[in-house]
Amino acid sequence: MEKKVPLRKCLGCMTSFPKKDLVRVLKTPENEVIIDLSGKKSGRGAYICKDKTCLKKAIKAKRLQSNLEIEIPEEILLELEKELGKANEQ
Repeated sequence: MEKKVPLRKCLGCMTSFPKKDLVRVLKTPENEVIIDLSGKKSGRGAYICKDKTCLKKAIKAKRLQSNLEIEIPEEILLELEKELGKANEQ
């Protein structure tokens, strides 16, 4: 039997992808917003494609903030953009 691949929806393009193909943004139980590259930390997660246009769409539509139910600090958004840049180079 094949192992089921978990799918998650990108908040930018609203398309479902395998979880490992997306970047996870996490709100920890302490209300910190971090980028969870392992995808295993506990907290509320939101997913974005490894594409800067999707990140921009998600920010503009405020999907990231509403999904995580918290205001996202500017430095986290900048870090996310950098991380997506790195992911695209690989």
